[in-house]
Order: sequence, then structure tokens, then C-alpha cells
Amino acid sequence: MSSADNQQPQAFAKPTFSEAQAQAVVESVFGFKVSKIQPLPSYDDQNFHVCVLRTTDTTDGPTEYVLKITNSESSRTPDLIEVQSHIIMFLQAAGFPTASVCHTKGDNITSLMSVDSGSEIKSYLVRLLTYLPGRPIAEVPISPQLLYEVGKLAAKLDKTLEKFHHPKLKCLYRENFIWNLKNVPLLEKYLDALGPDQNRAIVEQVIQLFKDEVRTKLRHFRECINHGDLNDHNILVESSKSAFGDAAYKVSGILDFDDMSYGYYVFEVAITIMYMMIESKTPIQVGGHVLAGFESVIPLTPVERSALFLLVCSRFCQSLVLAAYSCQLQPENKEYLMITAKSGWKHLQRMCDLGQKAVEEIWFDTAKSYESGLSM
Repeated sequence: MSSADNQQPQAFAKPTFSEAQAQAVVESVFGFKVSKIQPLPSYDDQNFHVCVLRTTDTTDGPTEYVLKITNSESSRTPDLIEVQSHIIMFLQAAGFPTASVCHTKGDNITSLMSVDSGSEIKSYLVRLLTYLPGRPIAEVPISPQLLYEVGKLAAKLDKTLEKFHHPKLKCLYRENFIWNLKNVPLLEKYLDALGPDQNRAIVEQVIQLFKDEVRTKLRHFRECINHGDLNDHNILVESSKSAFGDAAYKVSGILDFDDMSYGYYVFEVAITIMYMMIESKTPIQVGGHVLAGFESVIPLTPVERSALFLLVCSRFCQSLVLAAYSCQLQPENKEYLMITAKSGWKHLQRMCDLGQKAVEEIWFDTAKSYESGLSM
């Protein structure tokens, strides 16, 4: 159990590198000459989009990268960062559209930078990844076919990681990691961020249902490594032509492996459904298309299916509660932190109003229609 997992969310530990400092890191640690650098939105780490000049040694290499500066709490767990980086490389080798991890001038995949903040010296792990093309799913119209493909991608990712081996793999057993779905009851310590309004009552109800109805089922779920954050900003797409000549989109990139941990197959599909609902005009219908894609690779067991509704509700609660809490710590980042909240509370309320039976009927009937090809 790492200190970072105990301290989540760790907005107070977010790096505050200037563009000049970030440029100096890229040039001194990775050996590139920077031509342009600009910040990217982020939760509790700091990211920069970096353009570099070609040299005689890199005439055919990439010129765009992402500098990732890990927050000071997570930087205390370098083994975890190392495993996550090796997973990114493993998945790319297996054909997934993940970034390439660049080596430092000393041939390492990370470097620890110490910064004097005046009152103390803080250390941050830095990595450089290739910049992936495409637009976030949040910015494009989401069709049933794209939802199906995203569900299929989530399952293939988890299935492929069954073959991943690393001597430090046990780092992914993150006991008190607040973003792991099994730790929904830990949200109780952050509820004051919501105030005494109706939203708090919904979250308290979901947490209690999780304790009563999901926690007892965990031992029956099939375990796997979860990406854990396949949200509408972490999946990139590019336009392509469909078989009928219509405009369509295909996945071109998978971002942000920082929330990886051991979980269960049903966790991955629940998390994916929740985030795909955020941008949809028909959010309740989303789950069936994502589920169909996921089950084309990994069919869920009856006990896993029976928990899916509450797990989706639970992920809404995690995202909404922790965003409200993080806004108290870094109000200057409120616009980014509250992306999910813009529609999330409304979607969660709608699910609760409809109830588990009605929502499951929509999801499962939609998923079943793919078996006969009606939704394809």
C-alpha cells in the first residue's frame, strides 16, 4: 500500500512547473531541442505538449511528445510508475494505439527531479511519451457502433494484460486506492465537499447499496488488471469512412494509465459505460452498446451482470465526489475538474429514478440485439 494511495486525491501535491522549467527538463533529461511547449489539462499531475526540432540523429522520428510530471505523492512510488510505463510499452507491442515511452539520456524511462519550493524540496518523477493523434471522444458525435468498439477495446485490453508479467507487478494491488471501484465506501470521508444537498443523499444511498449488495459479490468476480479510467477524454479517435460511405470514427489512442490497478472485468466495463454516458444525448441507452462490445470478447457471468448497475452508479459517485473535493484544494482548476459534473449528477439521478430493473432491461436487451445483428 503506497502513500500515494492513502493520500488520494492528491491535488495538494500537483506540480507547478513553468513552461521554461518544463522545457529545461526535456532538453537536459531527454536530450531534445524544444521548439514549442504548452500546458495540457490534467487532474493531479502536470502535462505539457512538446514540439522538438529534428536533428541529424532523429530525421525520421516523431517531433511531438507529452512531458508527464507526476505529483509529489505518486512520485514516492517509482515502482508503480515503472510498471505502468512497461504496460504502455507492452500494449503498444501487442498492437494497441498507446504512446511510445522515451528513454532519458541515461537510458532510463523515468527521471526524478528535485525542486526547491522555498519551504521544502519536492521530488517529481518525469516521463516523456510520444504525442498521439486524434480528438477525444468527448468532442465527436458518439454512434452505437463507436460505443460497441470502445466496449470491445476495453475487454481486449484487459484480456491482453493477462499475459503481462513484471517482477514488480504486485504494485498494482493498491489496497486503499480511492479510484478503485472496490473502495467506494472510502468516499464517506469526502462527503462534506458536497454540502447537505440532495446530491449527498444520493451518494450516501449508493454507498450503502454498494456495501449491502456489491461487496458481498466481489469474491465471485473474475480478477484482472484494469486500466481504470477509460473516460471520454482518455480515448482518442480519428475520422474514417464507414462501409456505407458515412463519416465514422475509429479509436486512434489510449491515454492515461495512472489509475491502473488490480480489479475485475466487470469494473472495467462499468467504468467505461459511466464515462461514455457523459457526452451522450441518450445516456441510458449507452450501456447496452458498450456491454455488447465488451461481451463480444469477455462475456460477463450472471453475478457480474447483476452488479453492473450499482457499479456504474458507484463510479458516478466516485467521479462527482472527488471532483468536488479536489475543487476545494485547487479552485483554479475547477473547469477541468468539474467536466463530469456538468451532466453527471443529472445522469446519476436519472438512473436512480428509473431503478435497476428498468435500466438493466434496456442494457441487456440492447446487448442481446447484437447477437442477431440487429444493432450492427
